[in-house]
Amino acid sequence: MALSPMDVTQLAGVDTTRAARVLDEVRSAALSGQRAPVAPRPVIGQSWERMLRSGVDPDRDVRSGLLSREEVQRRRESSTLRHVLPVLREGLLSVADVAHHIMVVADEEGRVLWREGSTPVLRKADGLGFEVGADWREDVVGTNGVGTVAVTGRPVQVFAAEHFVRSHATWTCAGAPIRDPRDGRLIGVVDVSGPLETMHPATLAWVDSVAKLAEARLRERHVRSLERLRAVAAPVLARIDGRALVVDRHGWTAAVTGMPYTGRLALPASVSAGMRWLPALGRCSLEPLAGGWLVRAADEPVARGATRVVLDLRVPRRRSLAVSGGAGSWTRELSPRHAELLYLLAVHRAGRSAAALARDVFGDPARTVTVRAEMSRVRRYLGTLLDHRPYRFTETAEVEILLPDDPRHLFPHPVPPAPDHRPGPGPAGRSADG
Repeated sequence: MALSPMDVTQLAGVDTTRAARVLDEVRSAALSGQRAPVAPRPVIGQSWERMLRSGVDPDRDVRSGLLSREEVQRRRESSTLRHVLPVLREGLLSVADVAHHIMVVADEEGRVLWREGSTPVLRKADGLGFEVGADWREDVVGTNGVGTVAVTGRPVQVFAAEHFVRSHATWTCAGAPIRDPRDGRLIGVVDVSGPLETMHPATLAWVDSVAKLAEARLRERHVRSLERLRAVAAPVLARIDGRALVVDRHGWTAAVTGMPYTGRLALPASVSAGMRWLPALGRCSLEPLAGGWLVRAADEPVARGATRVVLDLRVPRRRSLAVSGGAGSWTRELSPRHAELLYLLAVHRAGRSAAALARDVFGDPARTVTVRAEMSRVRRYLGTLLDHRPYRFTETAEVEILLPDDPRHLFPHPVPPAPDHRPGPGPAGRSADG
């Protein structure tokens, strides 16, 4: 009796062994170019075609290099996924553990960042290389419930020999994408996996529903962030007579003045401070605010004058930057690397080249690529307060440095001071121009 692709999926729920055998015949026929007893499901057949075109070896157990523990931690801390882990755990882990499954959360690049659930199943996953830090992209390990989801952008269940790589044929997985509601961008995949006998046809709908709950939680976070930005925007916009609005970093509007409300403003892919042309407003002035941007139509006067910058380095784990000027006041917590770079620019008011900063920070003037990448990130929030070639604070910036009582707590390794500057001995020291 011939089976349709849907029949095979349903059969797996009642007769795992027979379904696995049928799928193995389908896979073998597809790889050898012979006529299959039943066509693979479209999502699986299309994935197999991609694997054949990209040259993935179906008989080779591919184990990509794992990310280091430090890199995994860095990705976890920078990933939006960390905000929805409680939702994923609550919705998936209790059932997954009972059903002998594990929950896996991967970032948009298919790297496994979190993995929890049944201990025996975790050990079996280790045997497949399905572990924290692993690269589970489709073009690396073949058709699977993480990489194939990332490619198709929709929920996918992969059972038995539907996996392209033969060693994964004892496994079943169901994954769903998680998107950032602010811009629709894929930020990761949540997957529930386990041995072949744990397959259930309803697993995919369950995983997808929990992924949608996670996206709803992200939407709630976004609404709250806009409310906070609205509070920052109110006093700034109150001082402006013309057309202006305050938007978050993705262009979502927090508040407007002198113009009709619009839900979202189209911003360039890479936003920086200064004069820009925007489709909705024409030429505009963009100025950074805490959590967003103040956007003013070019026909409105732009406030000039000095801007006060306070670099607070007194507490090693809570270094911050406070800016106050014509666009209002805002504060930003700094990473250790950004705090170090800004300190160097504050004491070297004449400026530092990328090579000089690389020598100061890493002891190696050749590491200019790393320095330029970090300074590009700094300029995203400091905008017109920083110049480059060389990197330096602008003349309109009044910079003050607040130092710890014990200079040994400033940075973990010595940072060369400017030849013409020595910060004051107390907790507050001013820069050379401050």
